[in-house]
Amino acid sequence: MTTGEPLGLTNEEVARYSRHLIMPEVGMEGQLKLKAARVLCVGAGGLGSPVALYLAAAGVGTIGIVDFDEVDYSNLQRQIIHGTPDVGRSKLESAKSRLNALNPEVHVVTHEMALSSQNALGLFADYDMVVDGTDNFPTRYLVNDACVIQGKPNVYGSIFRFEGQNSVFATTGGPCYRCLYPEPPPPGLVPSCAEGGVLGILPGVVGTLQATEAVKLILGVGDSLIGRFLIFDALQMRFRELKLRKDPDCPVCGDKPTVTQLIDYEQFCGVVPTQPVSEVEPNTDGEVTVEELKARIDREDSFVLLDVRESQEFDICRIPGSVLIPLGDLQSRMSEVQAGGDLIVHCKSGVRSGKAVKLLREAGHIGAKNLKGGILAWIDRIDQTLPRY
Repeated sequence: MTTGEPLGLTNEEVARYSRHLIMPEVGMEGQLKLKAARVLCVGAGGLGSPVALYLAAAGVGTIGIVDFDEVDYSNLQRQIIHGTPDVGRSKLESAKSRLNALNPEVHVVTHEMALSSQNALGLFADYDMVVDGTDNFPTRYLVNDACVIQGKPNVYGSIFRFEGQNSVFATTGGPCYRCLYPEPPPPGLVPSCAEGGVLGILPGVVGTLQATEAVKLILGVGDSLIGRFLIFDALQMRFRELKLRKDPDCPVCGDKPTVTQLIDYEQFCGVVPTQPVSEVEPNTDGEVTVEELKARIDREDSFVLLDVRESQEFDICRIPGSVLIPLGDLQSRMSEVQAGGDLIVHCKSGVRSGKAVKLLREAGHIGAKNLKGGILAWIDRIDQTLPRY
């Protein structure tokens, strides 16, 4: 190469990526591949934070981020791309500012929208691969199916409490997410991170592994997680690995696919749309509103207010006079519930208490009622002094 011939990297970029350039697995050729790459991050939350930060630091030329949420105080324990001054700000604006500050050479494209069957294919078409940082089953299946249909690698990660999972799906000859999970779990069976919690450091580990897999795919080096499912137990500090095979009968990536276009993934996963807890909704036989509960407390009516959250949640905030029996203990402690008494059951948002009411009625407590919207509705509409978690 003669003097003056452009390298494709500026002097500033050479200085920035010098530790890459001296590695034979990367070098100038690999760094130019990174610069030319286009990667879409679905979500700017716990997983999306380390993914986007490390892809930007590595010099991935175009990073797209799709999200439609705002930064909340509860995010800051794990979503390290955001800071305290960003609370209330769009996650996309916050993430873009941080990435631009980290590496102004990278082009950050924001897509403020809820990913759906109507927009996913058009959005994915502009990128080389997708990094899945979602936290719900409908979107995971949507991302998977769209990646298979468009032939885009799906760099997968998930987190819950102390456990993380990683793999790479939807590549030529490799399995997809549906090969591993052909059907979603029944609604409510697997608690969300909002219900079960997550160690704040865990998405840093899992998201960094996702970023590593994305960079390896771009460079074409190393052994990827295609056909492998990595499970990380942070509590025991242990990794284990499962082998995955492409399912020839998979409805999406199999030999004779039956799913060739995107479907209604909310319906597929059995998700029933809910109204915001801030809305006052009409009462039914099986439900009590927080306003009705407050009136009954003020009148000093005789009833039992049963809290079926976990003890650590009870320690954060509670409705005065409530009795704690976690949902997981309810069957074995059913004798503690007064027979024939007036019973109102609540949890955080109304999901777990709905299950508890069903168990109680099956055990003979036919008058048990669910508190609509749970303690979050109580905080929003009755007592704003309580901390919201």
